[in-house]
Amino acid sequence: MRVVIVGASGNVGTALLRRLRDEPGMDPIGVSRRRPESTGPYAGIPWHTADIGAEDATGTLIDVFRGADAVVHLAWQIQPSHDQRRLYRTNVLGSRAVFRAVVEAGVPSLVHASSVGAYAPGPKQAFVRENWLRTGIPESSYSRHKALVERVLDEVEADHPTLRVVRLRPGLIFQRDAGTEIARYFAGPLLPVDLLRFGRIPVVPRHPGLRIQGVHADDVADAYLRALRGDVRGAFNIAAGPVLDADVVSRAFHGVPVPVPGLLIEGAAALTWQLRLQPVDRGWVRLALKAPLMSCDRAAAELGWRPATDAISALRELVTGIADRAHTQSPPMAGDPALPGRFGGLLRGRLPGKGNPY
Repeated sequence: MRVVIVGASGNVGTALLRRLRDEPGMDPIGVSRRRPESTGPYAGIPWHTADIGAEDATGTLIDVFRGADAVVHLAWQIQPSHDQRRLYRTNVLGSRAVFRAVVEAGVPSLVHASSVGAYAPGPKQAFVRENWLRTGIPESSYSRHKALVERVLDEVEADHPTLRVVRLRPGLIFQRDAGTEIARYFAGPLLPVDLLRFGRIPVVPRHPGLRIQGVHADDVADAYLRALRGDVRGAFNIAAGPVLDADVVSRAFHGVPVPVPGLLIEGAAALTWQLRLQPVDRGWVRLALKAPLMSCDRAAAELGWRPATDAISALRELVTGIADRAHTQSPPMAGDPALPGRFGGLLRGRLPGKGNPY
């Protein structure tokens, strides 16, 4: 099976390459804006470079997709958070270009990386199924874009009923190799990384809305493989237990849960983001507070998918990766200390939330 992976050099793409490269009958091909070094999970993988947000992206991608059995669309920009036009260009217009190219190239299957972020606000003490309303969290550009791209994909499905479309909606995705990337994109240069070497998070904010789901990148990659191998269609929630809240995280990392009002968390995020001290705006806090918990019963029943790693173990692995500055030799997951979001970058005037890391 010839599988073209758009956004193959990122967190999930790297895990999926690891999973597919030794899988019998699988022939993975990578696509990204910049080519990673041919080492580790990227070694021996045929590669194409393409900026999916460019005006000529559809034509470029048609040539790459022609003859493929499936396309996996993973490409998504989270940074630079201070350049919303660039994010929209890649995430929404770029996704539209990918979908058009899939249709024009006659690819029979499309597997799309959606997210819990596509869902409307929902419960924190119950679990929603895949038919939950998909209007996103309005204050979060990430969530708005995920919901908008799903609506675009609805139109593609309606217009091309023979195209098999699968959407995976995972929670937060953790792995060791993404440690430096996630710290750069979500924490910024002032995170006291060395303190994490002791496996401790001294203070954990507690709020009724701060209940989220995580999953290991290798388990997400397994879900993609099952979607590619199977004959399924539609959406699948992907997450591992337990639900991550202040009590669970504080026990795992020997911390103290401290009640914090949501407005205070949002205000602190907004202020420090505006001051360019960290790369996460208040929309990410609203997303964490409002996104629903997901039932993964459909993935278990129809894909036969069950996570091999629980959410706490996956989070521990990520925290260790952050402390050890784990990375890969791809642009989004690079370990260069001078990049935006790292202290060396700050010293060089490269502020968090600025510049294109992809």
